[in-house]
Amino acid sequence: MGLFSKLKDAIFGSAEAKEIAPPPSPPPPPAAAAPAAVPAAPPAPEPQPIDVEKVLDYMAEKRGQPNNWRTSIVDLMKLVGMDSSLAARKELAQDLGYTGALDGSAEMNLWLHRKVMERLAQERV
Repeated sequence: MGLFSKLKDAIFGSAEAKEIAPPPSPPPPPAAAAPAAVPAAPPAPEPQPIDVEKVLDYMAEKRGQPNNWRTSIVDLMKLVGMDSSLAARKELAQDLGYTGALDGSAEMNLWLHRKVMERLAQERV
């Protein structure tokens, strides 16, 4: 499991995400058909997308610490309880396909934050 997967799981699987998750959408009504010998099980409700920003805001509020997760990859990683050291950020950068210098530069950190937020938006369910 890559570091991005751990970060994603720390957000989507968090208690905060479960507390503010919207209820699942109800399954569609059954189609009118001839009675079956065995009643079919109702389809499972579809999962609702998770509002990542809402979850992260809620996490920051619950922790009561100043946090700049909206622009800082270090603060984002700290917020979800991950190691935010240079070594961890290098690993995350490699996991996400960063091709620049792995030196902890502002360029690397800004790219990481942007890429993490893009990927989280894509995988919000």
